[in-house]
Amino acid sequence: MVKQRVAVLGLGITGLASVNYLLKFGYQITVFDTRQTPPGEDKLPAQVSLIKGELCGNTLASFPLIISSPGIALSTPALQSAIQAGSEIIGDIELFARALKKAPYQHAKCVTITGSNGKSTVTSLLGEMAKQAGVKVAVGGNIGIPALELLSPDVDLYILELSSFQLETTHSLDANIATILNLSEDHLDRYDSYQHYIDTKHNIYQQAKSTLFNSEDALTFVRDKDKQSVSFGFSDATYHINVDAQNCSWLAKGECLLLSVDELKISGKHNWLNALACLALGEAVGLNIKPMLATLKTYVGLEHRCEFVADWRGVRWINDSKATNIGATQAALHGLSQTIIGDVHLILGGEGKGADFNELTPFLSDVKGKTYCFGADAIKINKVVPQAQMVEDLVVAVNLLSQEAKKGDLVILSPACASLDMYPNFMARGDHFKKLVLALSDK
Repeated sequence: MVKQRVAVLGLGITGLASVNYLLKFGYQITVFDTRQTPPGEDKLPAQVSLIKGELCGNTLASFPLIISSPGIALSTPALQSAIQAGSEIIGDIELFARALKKAPYQHAKCVTITGSNGKSTVTSLLGEMAKQAGVKVAVGGNIGIPALELLSPDVDLYILELSSFQLETTHSLDANIATILNLSEDHLDRYDSYQHYIDTKHNIYQQAKSTLFNSEDALTFVRDKDKQSVSFGFSDATYHINVDAQNCSWLAKGECLLLSVDELKISGKHNWLNALACLALGEAVGLNIKPMLATLKTYVGLEHRCEFVADWRGVRWINDSKATNIGATQAALHGLSQTIIGDVHLILGGEGKGADFNELTPFLSDVKGKTYCFGADAIKINKVVPQAQMVEDLVVAVNLLSQEAKKGDLVILSPACASLDMYPNFMARGDHFKKLVLALSDK
């Protein structure tokens, strides 16, 4: 019998996961990668061919099935040629979705999470809640482990973070519940319009039995009125914030007070919403409320996401390098500015990905201190945010703020931009910031 030919576009951890999964079913696999030294090449099984260089439409068109990396847009000419020739193009999440419908995996429940910001926090927090509840859970997708490597007959609950890029090539997920946490301009260097980005995110709702939306963000509202839905938000939501007679804020469901926000380890009002989303998602898949609340009392959050770095001479330094779009910076400023007695100082900059920096202006009223910007789009930021003083790099910004911030103030790196102009990724940028801040104590 002739083996079916499959093309895998892009190596790396996701590409390798796809290759290893497909080999179990006897496919003849060819990997294509535009890089001359693709990551994971040394781990590629010997029977798999690897072709390097520019993608060729005629070559790809000869493959009936193509597994494409999320980083490659469907609008790429070579992929368009393959689509017109009749090739099916899917991603690793679609392979996962198809596997989940068959033995020995079909018994498991699945939660899918997307949004412009907060999705990694919600995904990891919900995973910790499930572990605390004694559920055999697997967490991954766009965060951590590729979805195909999570597949196991022993898993009872899958929790997947999904990006818009992954949703472009995913069509048959049947999640128990899906959520769009929030939406703001992002990846406009990939999509031809903001609406295109929004529509791509909404694909997640079409592939779920029930949905969870954010009552504070109309862009997340479920379009299918017949779809079973619950909501979270500060008010007018199933899961909401309740302020009692003593003016204390509580996580609540209906009239039931669940947990005082003062008991949360993660800071900022945006994390109140993340906590509510987790409670809603967890209850939807049968997690007991007690272990979920216990987890909220201990969960400290993810690195590079409103991460506390140091209190130096009474100034709090926060690493929010994961804020790679304007919406993330808005959320951080809104969430943290009300937790301090002094001024907020902000560090912006990097690659804006085509975003409109004018959207930052209303939220900069929370920044009473200094604002510095650096990187590829510093000039663009300075044009619309005149108070943002341009500096050469992060070193200069930290040095200046170490002299200017006073006791009771907060300094936050929340760039509203990608990092690739100066760093390999947002983690490297955040690590550099933390190193600079921690070095202040040595001066």
